[in-house]
Amino acid sequence: MEPTGGTSGTGTATGVARPPPARVFVALKIASDLAQELVGLSASLEGLAVRRVAAADIHLTLVPPWSEPSVSDAMAKLGVVAALHAPFKLAFWHVGYGPEPKRPRFLWAEGTASTDLEELRAALLAAFGQTDERPFLPHVTLARIRGNGAAIARKHPINRNLALSQQVVSVELMQSPPSGGAGYIVLASVPLAAAAPADESRI
Repeated sequence: MEPTGGTSGTGTATGVARPPPARVFVALKIASDLAQELVGLSASLEGLAVRRVAAADIHLTLVPPWSEPSVSDAMAKLGVVAALHAPFKLAFWHVGYGPEPKRPRFLWAEGTASTDLEELRAALLAAFGQTDERPFLPHVTLARIRGNGAAIARKHPINRNLALSQQVVSVELMQSPPSGGAGYIVLASVPLAAAAPADESRI
C-alpha cells in the first residue's frame, strides 16, 4: 500500500516527486563555424591520452556550475540580465596549454576580457547569487588531458596567436552531463538586447 501524507526528501505533501536539482551553468555558445575552426586546433592530439571537445560542446563559461532547483526561475533571471546588455564582439587571441604550462590539464583558446564581457559576467554572477574569486580568464576548452600533460605538451607543442572572433548575440543556460557522461544541453538561449534571434554573424 502506498503511504499517504507526510513528506520525503524527494516528494511533496501530496506524494508527487519533485525533480532533482539540475546541475546548470551560464555560458556563451560558440558559433558553429568558429567552433569547427577551434576544434581543428586540437587535431594533432588525436590518439593521445586526451579527450578532445566536440564542436557542439565548445562554450565559454560565465557562471560556474551550481545545483538549481528551479530551471524556470533560472531562465527568468537570465532573461532579465540579457535584456540589459547589447551584443558585442568576442575575440580569441591565443591557443596553448593551461592553466599551468609546466603541468597542463587542458588545451584551450584564450579570449579577450573586454569591458562588455566582464560587465555581462558580473551582472550574471550577481543575478544568480554566485561568486567566483578566481581571476577571470575567458577561455574555451578544446581538450582535457588525461595523461602526462607535461610530456604531451613537450612532444606536441601548441602555442600560437589567434585572430578569431564572433559576434555574441545570446547567452545560454546550460546543463552539465551526468558523472561519466558527455555532451552539454542548452536549456535556454536568450537573445541579448536588440539582437536578432537568428543572427550568428562573424566579424
